[in-house]
Amino acid sequence: MDLNTGSKELVNKTDATMHVEDAVRDRYSAAAQQAEAALCCPVDYDRRYLEVLPQELLDRDYGCGDPSKYVDAGETVLDLGSGGGKICYIASQVVGPQGRVIGVDMNDDMLALARQYQDQIGKAIGHHNTEFHKGRIQDLALDMDRFEAYLAENPIQAANDWLRAEAFAQQLRGSEPMVANDSVDVIVSNCVLNLVDPASRRQLFSEMFRVLKRGGRAVISDIVSDEVVPDRLQADAELWSGCLSGAFVEEDFLKAFEEQGFYGIELVARQEEPWATIEGIEFRSVTVRAYKGKEGPCRDHRQAVIYNGPWRSVTDDDGHVLRRGVRTAVCEKTFDIYTRPPYADQVTAVPPYEEVSPDLAPEFDCRRNAIRHPSETKGRKFELTQLPGDDCCGSDGCC
Repeated sequence: MDLNTGSKELVNKTDATMHVEDAVRDRYSAAAQQAEAALCCPVDYDRRYLEVLPQELLDRDYGCGDPSKYVDAGETVLDLGSGGGKICYIASQVVGPQGRVIGVDMNDDMLALARQYQDQIGKAIGHHNTEFHKGRIQDLALDMDRFEAYLAENPIQAANDWLRAEAFAQQLRGSEPMVANDSVDVIVSNCVLNLVDPASRRQLFSEMFRVLKRGGRAVISDIVSDEVVPDRLQADAELWSGCLSGAFVEEDFLKAFEEQGFYGIELVARQEEPWATIEGIEFRSVTVRAYKGKEGPCRDHRQAVIYNGPWRSVTDDDGHVLRRGVRTAVCEKTFDIYTRPPYADQVTAVPPYEEVSPDLAPEFDCRRNAIRHPSETKGRKFELTQLPGDDCCGSDGCC
């Protein structure tokens, strides 16, 4: 898709007072009724999971990646901006009857499309584990279906009515959140975050972090740009609602996860050729995976990790310097993180010979980048002498 030749015409449509949510709602309401090719990139989905989906859902799918391929059996999945439900219904098959899938979208027409086939698809796959909620993805605590029911019974006619409605919304967030704290194993989203108003994006990442369990992850497919998009293009309603002018700059997208406290942030997919180009600015699809769980105190349990290479050394987000082949001292929290994805294949774990009681573990200074001497791991009284015996050689040769 090359928009260079038409960029001047698109800019002429600019409305300086364009409201992001209105532009997105109108565009996607229309796209729920009739397929719009300009809203999606080619994506190679696992066709096994598409067989039970009605053609209408396939035709009304607007995405730029497949985050569902990073979902595992038995997990609770949250889809931000679930649209017609395609990713939700794929994920529902992957997680199986022991898993759960939650779709959140603010567009009534898209929600109606997703809910229309809920019972049919559940019967086809043999289990019903998918639910759809109306809500803003930057405010996952407020169930808009419940809030709208309140407004229908308590219409706003004066300032006091509005204040009471705000208080009720806040009560819902606190006592009956749509998505609870620490309740989700994996968040997925497909070409939606770029549609959120920039003023709400910090809250969006905060909400993602809030609802994830410790050790949970976000897997987000979205459109990014290689340069900053000028304000005049960002003010264009058609470009914004078309997943273009609201795109994050690629490095800023990754930084947004880091600033919120995510770790293990990596690009797991990146489109080689740009999906669109406007005035020399390239827009392409990426999929980012990021984990929650590095918060908490640092305690010394005499653990170490050895970086396997291939680099001479690497520095993680918290300033730990890992040198190839060297026993690097780490706290228990960092040790646990390094021995799980996405780091586990890159390091060799060196646990202590005897576990250290949490009550006796001293504080650990993660800034010191110290080498862990083998005697620390083995314990000071370790004086074992053990030589190889005659049974060292077996049928496959000698050790």
